[in-house]
Formats: sequence, structure tokens, C-alpha cells
Amino acid sequence: MQYVTLNNGVKMPQLGYGVYQVSNAECERCVLEAIGVGYRAIDTAQSYGNEEAVGSAVKKSGVPRSDLFLTTKVWLSNAGYEKARDSIDRSLRKLQTDYIDLLLIHQPFGDYYGTYRAMEEAYRAGKLRAIGVSNFYPDRLIDLCQFAAVTPAVNQVETHVFQQQKTAHEYMKKYGVQHESWGPFAEGRRDFFSNPVLTRIGAQYGKSAAQVALRYLLQSDVVVIPKSTHKERMEQNLNVFDFTLGQEDMRAIAALDEGESLFFSHYDPATVEMLTNMGKSRIV
Repeated sequence: MQYVTLNNGVKMPQLGYGVYQVSNAECERCVLEAIGVGYRAIDTAQSYGNEEAVGSAVKKSGVPRSDLFLTTKVWLSNAGYEKARDSIDRSLRKLQTDYIDLLLIHQPFGDYYGTYRAMEEAYRAGKLRAIGVSNFYPDRLIDLCQFAAVTPAVNQVETHVFQQQKTAHEYMKKYGVQHESWGPFAEGRRDFFSNPVLTRIGAQYGKSAAQVALRYLLQSDVVVIPKSTHKERMEQNLNVFDFTLGQEDMRAIAALDEGESLFFSHYDPATVEMLTNMGKSRIV
């Protein structure tokens, strides 16, 4: 496993295992298998409803807690200082751990400044090893970086070969924030796994389109958290550190960038209404 060093000196695996849309019933098995094949970073969230399963799997894995890197996220219904502070303690209990390696604000809405103050407090108290954000576009990320006491260590945003977040990436680099991808496979959209550019390049290295896509992001200094509920795919996704894409390959994949989300835009009023209403209805 290769690691990146965050802006506070904490080392984070460059490739982890995500459990978005993995049911609580299935999640424990998946996380146990992921840890068993070599993953050391697990990414969950309060809103996923599977923090308990992640915590149980970590306990059962037999791997020392210090060897694992756990990420979770504060959901919108817990926005604001007091709610966020209480939710951090609930996440610690659900994950059965004394500390969380990385805590993110899940969405850039509600009283996220109050949320961030609670996170800074928990960070100073040793409950969190690093804090950051998710889905923060450059404008809101810059605003937070300029005024927060603790600069976010990570920004997790939609990033894949069709939406490479090139402008956002440059601003993250400028402010010392690690770029992390959610949806590195674009959830299979645009015939992702049969894309001719990815498959052609993969054939040169004996790799799949998915492995090429992950390798591209890794070589672009992006942390990735691919998800699969199948052990053989978990192993394949992890097997991307034994080859290096050449410059021509990197240029060809860079040209796939469409510069737009394949899911939704946080600048779109309808999306903002949908997410904020979800934050009111989905209480965690």
C-alpha cells in the first residue's frame, strides 16, 4: 500500500474501501473481506447507516486499530456545533473506537461552520486525527480555508475520468488539501468499464479498464475509495500498484474529461433543494 501525507503529518492510504450503498446487513462481511485482502482504509458515513457494521468488522478482523484508517462523515441532520459534537460521539460508539482517523462534513449546506468548529474541538481533544470536507466546490472550500482555524486535510468530491475536477484539484493543491475521489468508476455510467480508451490502455498492461482508471487517479495525486461487494473485484481494485501509466496514456485519459458531473451539481438550485430536504428528512 502507498500512502499520502496530509497537511497535519498524518499518513493516509492512497487507496481505500468505500461502503456507500452497502447495507448494514452485508457491510460487515464486505469490510472483513476487504481488510482480509489488504485494504487498510475504510470510508463510511453517518448517513450510510452502516457505521455499526464497520466497527464490528474492524473488531473481528484482528488487525490492530492503529493499522487501519477509518473515515466517516457528519450528515446534514447533524449540522451545527451542538448536534455535530454529539454526533461525533455517537459515531465513535458505533465504530467501537476511541478515535476516528478522518472526519468530513458530508455536504456544504446547513450550519457547516458550526459543524466544523465542533470538529476542530474534537480534533484538539484527540478524538479525530484529521478533519476535512466532502462535496465542497472551490468557492466554499476557499472560504473555509481562509477562515477556519484548522485547514481541512481532505476534500472528497466526485472524481473519475469523465469528471476530473482539474480546476478544483489546483485549488486543493494551493491550500494544501488532499483531493479524494468518490465514485472513481462513475458508478458504471457512460459505459465506463468498456470505454475504448481505458480498455486499449489496459490491454498493454494486462489490466482492466477499472484498474487503469484507478491508476490514472493515483498518478494524478488523488486518493481513491472504490466499492465492490465481490471479493475478487476488491482484489482487482487493490492490484494497481504494480504498473505505471506512461505519459501518452495519461494524456489520452486526460482527454476523456468532460468537466461536468455525471450525477448532480451543487450549484444547481434543484439539487440544493433535494439535498437540504434530504437533510431534514433523513435523521441519523
